[in-house]
Order: sequence, then C-alpha cells, then structure tokens
Amino acid sequence: MIASFRKTGWFVVLALAMASWMGLLGSLRGVAEAGLIASNLPEAEARSEDLAKVQSFLENKTIVQKLVDYGVSPEEATAKVEAMSAQELHRLASLTDRAAAGTDSGIGILIGLAILVILIIVIFKLMNKEIVVR
Repeated sequence: MIASFRKTGWFVVLALAMASWMGLLGSLRGVAEAGLIASNLPEAEARSEDLAKVQSFLENKTIVQKLVDYGVSPEEATAKVEAMSAQELHRLASLTDRAAAGTDSGIGILIGLAILVILIIVIFKLMNKEIVVR
C-alpha cells in the first residue's frame, strides 16, 4: 500500500499544484467589454449579398415544395423578397443562415453513428471482449 502511494505521490503533488494554480488564476478577474461593430459594407452591397443568400435559399427543392404546399408560387416569393426593405431582407438572410445550418441531408448523422460504432468497438477491444455477430 505504501509503495503504491509512493508511486502515485507525484500525481497527488501535481494535482494539488494544478488546483492551486487554477485557484490563483480564477481569483484574478478581468473586465469584459462588449459592443456592436458597424459593418464596413455599403448598404447597396450588403443588400445585394442578402438578396443573393435568400434567393439561393429559395431555390432549394424542399423550400419550393413547402411554398407550393402553402399556396405560394416561387415567383410570388421572389417578388416579395425583392420588394423588402434592406433591414427586413437582412433579418431574413440571417434566418436562412440558421435554417440552412440545420439541413445537412443526414450526412452528419451517418458520420456520427459511424464514429459511435467505431468507438464502441475500440472500447470492447481494449476490454479484451470479443464481438460476435450472428
């Protein structure tokens, strides 16, 4: 028991040193400041970028199908988007960025499942267990 404590004694000393260091760093407090930074893009250029984002979003097959399901033709939607003010268009473009991030066609889910299966296999191999599929 004493021999194992001597072997792990360095670990205890290291853990205490790191805890002390983190306590010291945690007690020092800085001041965080936040604010808005104005965009350097001219309004016309920003509007054209936002318009391009929204129009590319409206070209998605699932979006077109949803528009048709709600009784709106793609041409009507494009006309409404072009008639929007710059502020409304920017808000819509930022919403399309968030919506597009959530539609990845399932590739991310498949990759996540593959990584999970590989991780489970590695854990079983490290535990000297055998995996038999029948």
